[in-house]
Amino acid sequence: MENFIVSARKYRPQEFDSVVGQAHVTDTLEHAISNNQLAQALLFCGPRGVGKTTCARILARKINERDGSTSEDGFSYNIYELDAASNNSVDDIRALIDQVRFAPQTGTYKVYIIDEVHMLSSSAFNAFLKTLEEPPAHAIFILATTEKHKIIPTILSRCQIYDFKRISIEDIQSHLRGIAKKEGITYEDDALYLIAQKADGALRDALSIFDRLSTFTQKNITLSKAAEVLNVLDYEYYLQIADQAKKGKMSEVLSGFNEIIKRGFDAHLFIAGLGNHFRDLMMAQSPSTLSLIEVGENTRGKFENQSTQWSPQQLIDAIEICNQADINYKNSKNPRLTVEIALMQLCSLGAAASLKKKSS
Repeated sequence: MENFIVSARKYRPQEFDSVVGQAHVTDTLEHAISNNQLAQALLFCGPRGVGKTTCARILARKINERDGSTSEDGFSYNIYELDAASNNSVDDIRALIDQVRFAPQTGTYKVYIIDEVHMLSSSAFNAFLKTLEEPPAHAIFILATTEKHKIIPTILSRCQIYDFKRISIEDIQSHLRGIAKKEGITYEDDALYLIAQKADGALRDALSIFDRLSTFTQKNITLSKAAEVLNVLDYEYYLQIADQAKKGKMSEVLSGFNEIIKRGFDAHLFIAGLGNHFRDLMMAQSPSTLSLIEVGENTRGKFENQSTQWSPQQLIDAIEICNQADINYKNSKNPRLTVEIALMQLCSLGAAASLKKKSS
């Protein structure tokens, strides 16, 4: 059986132009290399899974390629990686410093990548400080961290700092589309949007979710299956409850809520999500705010259609009802009843509007 390679490894970028969502960093690094203005100590910081280590490896390889210290098969001789999470003692850093003293046998530079550098002990940081302040001419250090605030100021002041940002939902979704095409995976666009949303800006997390869903759905990723695997309430539930509440169908709304609870979803998350749904309906009422709804294109169209059934004041009242239930939930001795009261109020809101419309 052929070994399965996860997408995060299989599609790890090999060039700066294929790095997703970090153009402000990759363009600067490209210019620094071409203009020979690369600092000897660089710090890559930002959330997990956004490309820090990937960019460090690409940069190190490009430095080696420029200096001719790369073999015919692409192996770079002068790149050394240290995982500070498991090599964080002062002895580990002293061993590194001893190695740094020696010039490379081929090429001009030795590049040292230290990942999770914030994990170094205080004594290790102090031992590293002098070398970082006055590095040998042949040494370039690329430090990477998810927790910049844990690095001592004296280290920060000696590094050129590059801040990586969370990758946008749209960029992650676009990247997943490309991989799905290469892998022959069929998908619903809204499902990829949900994966990107759940990943919270981390492309590596998105790719991990994508692999899991691809296996679970046998390469046919649908929104309903994605919602099931990710334990996220499908937008259809909120759309249905909002429709029923607008018509004043209290028994159907309460039965729908009971079904959601029976499926194992948290009532607190449900009422918070319902409040966000009404907020999205408010955004859908104006073309200028439609883009503020974080859902896929198909779902956005459904929101737009449903929003026409509600007046702006009704939506404000609905948001306030859900928000109040959200606030009261934790302090309530009967949290479920708190949510049910909110649902009854929403139904009364819809029923009152229907009666007013009939009387006029």
